[in-house]
Amino acid sequence: MDSEARTLLQKGLCGQQRATTKWKARRHRSTYQTQGKTGTDCTGDWIEGTRRDMRTVESIIECGDCARVLLDYPDDYFDLIITSPPYADCRKKTYGGIRPSDYVEWFLPKGEQLLRVLKPSGTFILNIKEKVVDGERHTYVIELILALRKLGWLWTEEFIWHKRNCHPGKWPNRFRDAWERCLQFNKTKNFQMFQDNVMVPMGKWAETRLKHLGKNDVVRYDSQVGSGFGKNIANWLGRDKVYPSNVLHLATETDNRNHSATFPRALPEWFIKLFTKEGDWVLDPFVGSGTTCEVAQKLGRNSVGIDVLPEYVDLARRKIVAADMMLFEKGVRYGERDAN
Repeated sequence: MDSEARTLLQKGLCGQQRATTKWKARRHRSTYQTQGKTGTDCTGDWIEGTRRDMRTVESIIECGDCARVLLDYPDDYFDLIITSPPYADCRKKTYGGIRPSDYVEWFLPKGEQLLRVLKPSGTFILNIKEKVVDGERHTYVIELILALRKLGWLWTEEFIWHKRNCHPGKWPNRFRDAWERCLQFNKTKNFQMFQDNVMVPMGKWAETRLKHLGKNDVVRYDSQVGSGFGKNIANWLGRDKVYPSNVLHLATETDNRNHSATFPRALPEWFIKLFTKEGDWVLDPFVGSGTTCEVAQKLGRNSVGIDVLPEYVDLARRKIVAADMMLFEKGVRYGERDAN
């Protein structure tokens, strides 16, 4: 890569920053954003390559209650909302804890704003799990689902996050949970979804199942249970990838020890790839340490993260700065490759 071009790009002399919108300008003191540069004035093959490869990505971290912060955002703005709010009676030392009996009332004002700011083609993923109270599972999650439906949300799917490295444990009347819900809600039935982005390797079942095809495997026939779904196993001959199920087998390990309940980067990454494209907007209204925004930025998606605790907001902002520096260096390597 030409050293002069690198210097120009780093100083911002061959690019211009993306203009902020009016509502963002009004919230200047409470927002943080990282912005890429797009080459406009420089010449040469390397700059042309940089213009193609480096995209403007905005990452905004706000401090406050998301129900109030989102009032400053326009309707139908976000393409994906993915979040993991505080679970009932959990993390009392950090978020105060919400009793199971009060959880629906606490969440609904937030759910109303989330419904307003999500695009009709967008998706809302809610990572949540039940709590055991007095020896039985509390119904607050089920009650929340029903309440959100009354608000106008469509409960379209449920994914299960299987924590494949969950450590063992038991209680007198149950075993340790090794899974959590990832509930999918939508405003309409016509939402964007890019299923090819999350295809997985075929797996060992193909080595045996596809070697012995019966007569029903080479034609599409109706389901024997009358569900309306059929199958043609022979369609998978010669393929090396297939579509996954709605069970996500992801480890819980992270390198973040500064937050009491971080989820692995692979979790938001999977949903961001499935429901958005580059340049789309992602919202995490309970952003915590900023994992969702960090992943969104690396995938070329714009993002907004909101949290009520200033210490986590600062942590998220530092994480976004680090991700932005990595993106810049990645763009430089693209330029070097194109120049060769």
